[in-house]
Amino acid sequence: MKSKKLSEIRLSMPSLLWLIIFFMIPTIIVVIISFRNSNPSGGIAPGWSLHGFSDIMSLSFAAILWRTIKLSFLTTIVCIFVAMPVAIFMARAEEKIQNLLLLLIVIPFWTNFLIRVYAWKIILHPEGLLKKILYTVGLIGEHGSLLYNEGAVLLVLVYTYLPFAILPLYTSIEKFDFRLIEAARDLGSGPFRSFMKIFLPGISQGIISAVMVVFIPALGSYVIPDMVGGPGGEMLGNKIAQRVFTDRNLPKGSALSTLLILAVILPGLIRLFIKKSNLKDVLFKRKTPGVQ
Repeated sequence: MKSKKLSEIRLSMPSLLWLIIFFMIPTIIVVIISFRNSNPSGGIAPGWSLHGFSDIMSLSFAAILWRTIKLSFLTTIVCIFVAMPVAIFMARAEEKIQNLLLLLIVIPFWTNFLIRVYAWKIILHPEGLLKKILYTVGLIGEHGSLLYNEGAVLLVLVYTYLPFAILPLYTSIEKFDFRLIEAARDLGSGPFRSFMKIFLPGISQGIISAVMVVFIPALGSYVIPDMVGGPGGEMLGNKIAQRVFTDRNLPKGSALSTLLILAVILPGLIRLFIKKSNLKDVLFKRKTPGVQ
């Protein structure tokens, strides 16, 4: 038994060391810098203070924080709703079609991320073809803009993170036994009730994973709002970059990064709490139709 545990420790040690060196230690350094004084030349001055967190109390920051949470939440909801029918179709399709669809989902990753975002910037450009088509059919005014607003950021965020929602849902749905739904229907359950009481609890782990891999990266998005959002689509990642590269104020940038770290860790803690408690059984209560 001891040899088995030692073997498991040896196997996990490289990954653990990698996480400690490249994730845990830099995170601790960022948190420490957030409580230091700033140097006008862009460095870190001696002493400790809470001046780095002064931006958090401003109304402009509150608006950006709200926009970041709102866009991340909307991105997650849209991705889940769009990914669910796609994942169901893939799981129920023949093996050849499954492989083809998986290939189509993975193909965008073969292209550089910046190129894909810049392609959307060209598509949404005020002088672009899409704007001219929408103006011709009367869906947008002459001075309307498809670029540099929250809608453009949301659109590109959904496009970027949709594959990350499809894949975990597809993995869970593929393992789901659809005979359970047939049994529920035979016992008098309707389609909606069978979906809510049988199907969703059966793929709950995939749903939670999809939410995590979409919501957390969306919170820290920087390139997308910077390229297609403009001043009206700024998110927290853009403010962090401004504090570090433009203002050269490392404590303030670190303070905003600390806030973002807490926002990223919180969903993981909630997921751990759900997994360790009975809350999962309350949210996804398994109940066989016809059985009281």
